[in-house]
Amino acid sequence: MVGVRVLDPSASPLDYYGYELRRLREAAGLKQAQLGEIIYCTGSLVGMIENTKRVPTRDFSERVDAALGTDGHFSRLVGLVLRSQLPTWFQAYAEMEARASYISTFHAQLVYGLLQTEEYARAVLGVRSDGDLDAKVAARMERQRILDRENPPVTWVVLSEAVLHQEVGGRQVMRNQLAHLLDLQRREWVQLQILPFEAGAHAGQMGEFTLLRFDDDPDIVYTEDFVQGHMTANPPALREGSLRYDHLQAAALSLDGSAALIARVMEERYGDHPEPDGRALA
Repeated sequence: MVGVRVLDPSASPLDYYGYELRRLREAAGLKQAQLGEIIYCTGSLVGMIENTKRVPTRDFSERVDAALGTDGHFSRLVGLVLRSQLPTWFQAYAEMEARASYISTFHAQLVYGLLQTEEYARAVLGVRSDGDLDAKVAARMERQRILDRENPPVTWVVLSEAVLHQEVGGRQVMRNQLAHLLDLQRREWVQLQILPFEAGAHAGQMGEFTLLRFDDDPDIVYTEDFVQGHMTANPPALREGSLRYDHLQAAALSLDGSAALIARVMEERYGDHPEPDGRALA
């Protein structure tokens, strides 16, 4: 059994979650092992989450709500907990991203975070991970929930063709990731274009960027480097970002042409071909 840690519920969203889980579990007259049995996990896991040694998942939170009859309390709270696992400098952007009504973004090296599969995200985040990798992956998956809400933002993504060829996580991970991009293109509110190698010099060579548009707030342009992110509502910066994005869209393949290229790369580069040891890759 995990030792009891005295929590300050005001210290962080994770501390508040652990405090509430312990309080409401005890109010229900359940020991950690008993709650664990009800929600199909170990009592040790319950204890670690109560003591902030593990970050809860959304699935865990939904099961706890069902078991304790807490009317979605933990399912609502887990969103704050997972957002707090994002890098401090990125949290403000994630909040604005979740509020945006229109997202336009260009990426030259990796799939945009909202479109990543869990396995692809794990490979990306695992390159340099100085914390809980599971928590970081869960936080990235949590961001993607905005695409599943009743009124999702219109999300228009331009990816360099290089993104399709940069093998992240292995061939099977990449095949699943490209298949996921094709599935996402079937959503009314997600539009994806590929900027082909043949486009040559292009308007995105200065770096990746994202434009966020809002119904009731000023638009924002976001860029980042390897240290931190930068958001600005400066009108000249917005005009420059919008002009560059227009040029990228014009240089990119059509939506149908982009889908065809993704499908071709998926089959030719990551298809059912033998691995070096002779095994076939499904």
